[in-house]
Amino acid sequence: MIAIKSLRVRALQGTQFIPDLRAAVPNGFRGLPVLSAVPCGPECQACRDACPTSAIALRPLRLDLGRCVFCRECVEACPEDQIRFTPEPKMAATERDALVLRAGDAELTSVRASAALCKLFGRSLKLRQVSAGGCNACELELNAAVNVNFDVQRFGIEWVASPRHADALVLTGPLTQGMKNAVRLAWDAIPEPRFLIAVGACAISGGLYDQAAAVERTFLDSVGPSLFVPGCPPHPLTFVNAILDFLGVG
Repeated sequence: MIAIKSLRVRALQGTQFIPDLRAAVPNGFRGLPVLSAVPCGPECQACRDACPTSAIALRPLRLDLGRCVFCRECVEACPEDQIRFTPEPKMAATERDALVLRAGDAELTSVRASAALCKLFGRSLKLRQVSAGGCNACELELNAAVNVNFDVQRFGIEWVASPRHADALVLTGPLTQGMKNAVRLAWDAIPEPRFLIAVGACAISGGLYDQAAAVERTFLDSVGPSLFVPGCPPHPLTFVNAILDFLGVG
């Protein structure tokens, strides 16, 4: 009887496993923005004024994915349809400046593969995640990367409970005063060679909490991220593709 019920559930749900994560594009996802190459009106600043995180600059039009929370307020405010969001999940970068989109750019964000890290971790990468004051949205999406849908473990990428077993630190949240010491302790416990991944607008720029009194981001002044994964929160496909691109896998 149990077996029959299990088969009915399987038939109802269909195949959840995503066979090709590199080609998958999520339906209805608010992903990589595209900026029009047509100049804005000389007096218009509606999109910039509507943005809650100051992610937009004008003349020329620019959008900082490291600050963007993908709220669509800019799209709603713009009278000239200068900004639109696509379902494309690939939008990570290895350089902070590469997260700044410019109107008419042919090449958008880019992740440069690290040959040295690929040699070391291309077949086995252990990650320790620390939420430094996050709301738990990024954390939930990161957890989803190992579920039956995405199954990032097929590439040898796994979460570990201790930083002493990790190769990299995955940081989420704006970095609060209360987490200052915990972040440093986690980083110091990871053996060399190691690298840092900043996930989500909060970790990359402070997001909605930038300049808040409880935020303490000096850790990033001494330890610069090797990989930036934007979003609020990032889709699991954004994170998985960022890691694979960085390691030159697949």
